Amino acid sequence: MKKFEQSNLLKSLPEQFFAKLVSKVTKVMADGHDVINLGQGNPDQPTPQHIVKSLQYAVEKPEYHKYSPFRGQRFLKEAVTTFYKREYGVELDADKEVAILFGGKAGLVEIPQCLLNPGDIALVPDPGYPDYWSGVELAGAKMAFMPLLAENDFLPDYSKLSDELKEKAKLMFLNYPNNPTGAIASKEFFEETIEQAKKHDICVVHDFAYGAIGFDGEKPLSFLQVDGAKDVGIEIYTLSKTYNMAGWRVGFAVGNESVIEALNLLQDHLYVSLFSAVQEAAATALLESQQCVADLVALYESRRNTFIKGLQEIGWDVTAPPGSFFAWLPVPKGFTSETFADTLLEKAHVVVAPGVGFGPFGEGYVRVGLLTEEDRLREAVGRIKALNLF
Repeated sequence: MKKFEQSNLLKSLPEQFFAKLVSKVTKVMADGHDVINLGQGNPDQPTPQHIVKSLQYAVEKPEYHKYSPFRGQRFLKEAVTTFYKREYGVELDADKEVAILFGGKAGLVEIPQCLLNPGDIALVPDPGYPDYWSGVELAGAKMAFMPLLAENDFLPDYSKLSDELKEKAKLMFLNYPNNPTGAIASKEFFEETIEQAKKHDICVVHDFAYGAIGFDGEKPLSFLQVDGAKDVGIEIYTLSKTYNMAGWRVGFAVGNESVIEALNLLQDHLYVSLFSAVQEAAATALLESQQCVADLVALYESRRNTFIKGLQEIGWDVTAPPGSFFAWLPVPKGFTSETFADTLLEKAHVVVAPGVGFGPFGEGYVRVGLLTEEDRLREAVGRIKALNLF
């Protein structure tokens, strides 16, 4: 059979770092070991029943068996505006300031293709979500990394970026609560971001995937809550984490009219929007009782407390994350993030994600997902303790 060569565009895409991790894990499991997988970001709880029932009801509607409106059902856009007004006090225009997405990831990968030309620069957090890199590469653009350091609470320090770089940059990705560090952003940081974006004509894309997940009584701040945010950018929200709807592939972008129009225009050429029954279920999630969200956050906070306390008790100097469902843990002396992750996998059968997979400044850390039961988290602590590394 003839083998057709891939395009130069496909060849240029960054290597999928975590595919290598999955193959290592698969091998250990194939050898018959009981593996505790803390290396993934896939929610482990089911979608709440009232959302599932909404889909079951909606899927029977014959009108939904046709093509959806290109830019999404208006009832879902109106649900988004109600959600943002209720949760964040932010007013949105359903027609001009909301774009329906095939999950948050789709929007994050599409945005550089909407706004950047070959050779343009995007500012990207390091460590950060690797799919930012994919979108920039697909646009033929270039990345400049913004280091996220512990001493600055894992927020970019704009004073460390040259004015020349900031003048060249057209796009900036931010993500709080942060994957992988679990950090949250302050109002002051977002105000400084808006000031920099206005000064240097940069579009800010705030990835708010973990927006619902804040601990110790703190509700994470939406970028759009800060004055001037809509002038300089957008926020991308997904239902994957808030409502355990990862497999449903539904999210939305909100904010700056011109950026929303660009997203909608690109998607006009790619899709005919989401299946309308999924859109109806998404509206149900946004509009009906949010008790399921409160319960989920409480579950993650309990898991966080159990796991972090356990690690501290065995002598690992770790800090509890203030948000997201990840913990960002410094590796012990004598290890890289990859060799430490390999050691935990091979000797303790515990999977963690090496920090270097999220960018060069992720070196020295591993990321843990709090996405398994507390007894398994305790068992993971016990297995790590038995290695006598701390």
